[in-house]
Amino acid sequence: MINESYFGGFILLGFSGQPQLEMIISGIVFFFYTIALMGNTAIILLPLLDERLQTPMYFFLRNLAVLDLCYTTNTVPQMLVNVWGKDKKITFGGCTFQLFTDVALCTVECMLLAVMSCDQFSAVCKLLHDMNIMNPQLCQGLVAMTWGIGITNFIILSPYAISLPQCGNHHLGHYFCEISAMVKIACVDTTAMKETLFALCFCIFLAPLLLLLVSYGFIAVAVLEIKSATGRQKAFGTCSSHLIVVSIFCGTVIYMYIQPGNSPSQYEGKLLSIFYSIVTPSLNPLIYTLRNKEFKGAINRLVGKEKGSVETTGH
Repeated sequence: MINESYFGGFILLGFSGQPQLEMIISGIVFFFYTIALMGNTAIILLPLLDERLQTPMYFFLRNLAVLDLCYTTNTVPQMLVNVWGKDKKITFGGCTFQLFTDVALCTVECMLLAVMSCDQFSAVCKLLHDMNIMNPQLCQGLVAMTWGIGITNFIILSPYAISLPQCGNHHLGHYFCEISAMVKIACVDTTAMKETLFALCFCIFLAPLLLLLVSYGFIAVAVLEIKSATGRQKAFGTCSSHLIVVSIFCGTVIYMYIQPGNSPSQYEGKLLSIFYSIVTPSLNPLIYTLRNKEFKGAINRLVGKEKGSVETTGH
């Protein structure tokens, strides 16, 4: 047994056993991280510059963008430093912060996606009463609720996971301090921890997923009643793209954590973590704005104003 005072932190192994694969994955991660930074920053700033985008949908999108920026920044820089540098260490304090943040933000993201599906249901199925239903007070309350659930979840899980004795084993088989990786290096019986993790994930991820599917079910029925074929095609295209992103996020999380007695391997878990912690936050701004004429119009108006001011200054 190694004295725990030997090193007061952890070594993130990542994909160090396969250096070529590690460099390829790091390049892909850097690409998606760049998209996440640019796309989510645009979603945060543009509604502040254009009053036409100050609606419930963009209120939730701004919160999702802030969440995704924090989520990716929590893991990607540390991962890239470990891949491109020789030192793969992370301090105990840094690991604790990363673990707590990951649990909280993953929970909030799942809840927020479910809340956004309810907002879309209101916008499509209750069009005439949408602004009265999704009023600012309700929107703020729903966002506060998602953060409250996320904080409660990390208060329950994270301190227990970080305090598990490792008996001198500081090597985490992951690229960041993830809760299941912490449980795997513990040298005590972790049955209670695994059961608690399973129960909380079952409630936190499956319940919002069920709400989301019900909301989109009602939206699909409403879309089928649209007489215009072009309108139906556009609505189905938008909803299907949203469902793809939600499926990637919720599907990978559920596969990783809601498998009693059958958890994925370390290699499989690392690849799945890239999807829900990096790829999905990068796709969110593209999916939610790429087909949105209001967002494109706001960009064109902003670019037009800048061109006009440059021409005026030039004259």
